[in-house]
Amino acid sequence: MIRREFLRILTVSGALTAVPLDEAEALSDGVLRGAPSDFARMNSHLWQVYQLARSKGSVYPVVRDQLSILNEALAADTRGNSRPLLSAAADLFQLAGEVAFDANRYTDAAASYALAASLSRDAGAYDLGACALVRHAYVDMSEQRYRQAAQVLGAAERLAGRGDSNLATRHWVAAVQAEAYAGLGDLAVCERALDQAEHVMDLSAGSTNGGWLRFDGTRLAEERGARYVQLGRLDLAEEALRRALEQTALASRQSYRRRGAVLTDLAAIGAKRRDPEHVVAYGREALLLARVSFSGYVARRLQTLCDEFGPLSRDHRVAELGAEIAALSTP
Repeated sequence: MIRREFLRILTVSGALTAVPLDEAEALSDGVLRGAPSDFARMNSHLWQVYQLARSKGSVYPVVRDQLSILNEALAADTRGNSRPLLSAAADLFQLAGEVAFDANRYTDAAASYALAASLSRDAGAYDLGACALVRHAYVDMSEQRYRQAAQVLGAAERLAGRGDSNLATRHWVAAVQAEAYAGLGDLAVCERALDQAEHVMDLSAGSTNGGWLRFDGTRLAEERGARYVQLGRLDLAEEALRRALEQTALASRQSYRRRGAVLTDLAAIGAKRRDPEHVVAYGREALLLARVSFSGYVARRLQTLCDEFGPLSRDHRVAELGAEIAALSTP
């Protein structure tokens, strides 16, 4: 816990020093010509593979090898100021953090996000650094450290404000801030953040890059539904989550992790309403997705669901579901 706290502080303080960087500084022509763009293309490909992979952990060996190659390129840069290479490294460390986070390796994830934020600072890449901070905030929220997450997200908001207004960075920051505010029980501020996130729909094509920035309008319903579950507004939550499941992005055999999270939230609504059939129907589908995807994230969400069972645990169907969830192997 001490190590993670240090990394969180390092991430925020390091990323915020990007604000006064001289935007006019640029690389001289001919420095490692072509290499940065090659790494950027490879990173883009790896993000696509990660999104399509049923088991996110299967991507790690390739990410590790690519980090090693990129490190060699950085070491060979005698000028020491190759911003495109630094941006590529920050991008790749965010992907490495995603793989670790999905496997519930939070310290490894935090370390990766801290490195990504530091490299983004050196590259003068505000949006990239803001996204690293957003991902770091998820580490805090995974352990219900909502106040600390809100602090990290405040730093991300400042960086995003210095970034490209045509990108969806600031809208993603707002959506994740809503989660932190919901965790703190502040409905009014949570809804204001959600409303701000909704403005992502006003952006034109190209507001995301399919890699380190993927937040778009397809996530709005599930984000709002999940926040209402946190705040106990169950009718609003169920309406939003059901709408989310109807989207192509969350259709069966599409995003296992996102669909599993929505199904778990719907099961949690059933648990809060003391409705065993509701719990079992959604919980079993989420359990199946956790098994076939080996997602530690979905498994952890399901294990948290079990804490909501209470008296429902006396129902044999719910008890069986709880036993099967407990048997899930998490990294």
